[in-house]
This record gives sequence, structure tokens and C-alpha cells, in this order.
Amino acid sequence: MLRWLNRTPESFVPGYEESEDVGAGLPAIPAKQILRFDTKRLHGALDAQRIARKMTWAQVAKDVGLGVSSLTYLSKGGRTGFPHVMRIVRWLGRPAAQFMRASDR
Repeated sequence: MLRWLNRTPESFVPGYEESEDVGAGLPAIPAKQILRFDTKRLHGALDAQRIARKMTWAQVAKDVGLGVSSLTYLSKGGRTGFPHVMRIVRWLGRPAAQFMRASDR
């Protein structure tokens, strides 16, 4: 859907200022695949930032605005909701496109 609309995930977040590079940075994928959030990679980035900031998972969860179990569950590689991902990438200060992967439908 993001490719079809030529938009980034951030463009759906209130307060986002649209720029000329909307849609830039999304990974190229074959036509028979779709983009999914790579929750294992997202968890790894969260954990690295948590360690760098010397925080507990409870502190990170409070900052992000999610429950601890929602954050630690990401390590299993399952799916997660769009609002959760956007809160996490905002806390990380990184674009959501960095945490996307190609997946079979």
C-alpha cells in the first residue's frame, strides 16, 4: 500500500510535514511480495538504544508509551501494529523504512 500511494509510513502520523521525498527510502521488493515491519530488527535497535541509554525495559516502555511485553515480544519476530512501530521509530529517531523487509503474501 505504501508503494502504491507513494508515501512513507511517517506521512500517516499527525504532525508530519510532507516533503518532496515522500515515498523515498522504502526498500525495493519483487512484485509478488509485500513490505512488512522487521520486528526482530526493531527489537535489536531498541535493545541497543536501551543499553546505550542505560535504561530498563520498563523505562523504555514508559518513554515509548507501550507496555514492556509489547516491546520484548518483538524479539520473536511476529507482527505488530502500525501505531506501535511509529512510536518506537520516533523514540529511536530513525525512519520506519529502515525496519522493513520483503515478505511473501
